[in-house]
Amino acid sequence: MKVAIFDLDGTLVDSRQDLHLAVAHALRELGLPPRSLEEVTAFVGEGAARLVARAIAPQEHLLDRALSLWRAHYEEHLLDHTHLYPGVGAALASARSLLAVHTNKPGGLARRILEGLGVLGRFAAVVGGDEAPRKPDPTGTLEIMARLGARAEEVVFIGDSRVDRATAAAAGVRFVPVAWGFAPAGELVLGPDTPLASNAADLLPWLGAAGP
Repeated sequence: MKVAIFDLDGTLVDSRQDLHLAVAHALRELGLPPRSLEEVTAFVGEGAARLVARAIAPQEHLLDRALSLWRAHYEEHLLDHTHLYPGVGAALASARSLLAVHTNKPGGLARRILEGLGVLGRFAAVVGGDEAPRKPDPTGTLEIMARLGARAEEVVFIGDSRVDRATAAAAGVRFVPVAWGFAPAGELVLGPDTPLASNAADLLPWLGAAGP
């Protein structure tokens, strides 16, 4: 593959605790009941506004205030607990393919996380949910492909959600789901030909690197 495009949360990084703590802060400030880590994890994947809207439901009239509270906390604490999944750093370092990120997280926050974890320089492009239509709209992926001069058959999309799977399908590129993400792996495997990555080493052939 010439280009490997990654989702961020649940694929490259485990950000669940920092996301949950930011939601907990917003809910507490608004006097709303708390949400569990599992609930917040299930809300992730379609951008910050959708995450917060789901967390405060059915109090949608509080969304603007809740989103402001969430963002203020998250921007200050987004690297308190967030870390690369095991083996991901080594896999990125071994890659010979061009690497990119297409996430629904705001692009500035995505780049801060990648920089803070020491891997931003590995990526030729990072497109966030405020820089292109949110996934599963494939525009961000198609823009990355055009920027890097890659055809659909030269691209793999690596992700952990049905949103990622739908994005890859809409862009006409191969999808490789990871088993360690936020969504159950069984939701992402469509059949025996789906190349599920059980660990980071399973990604190496898709990154132009030799396997273990």
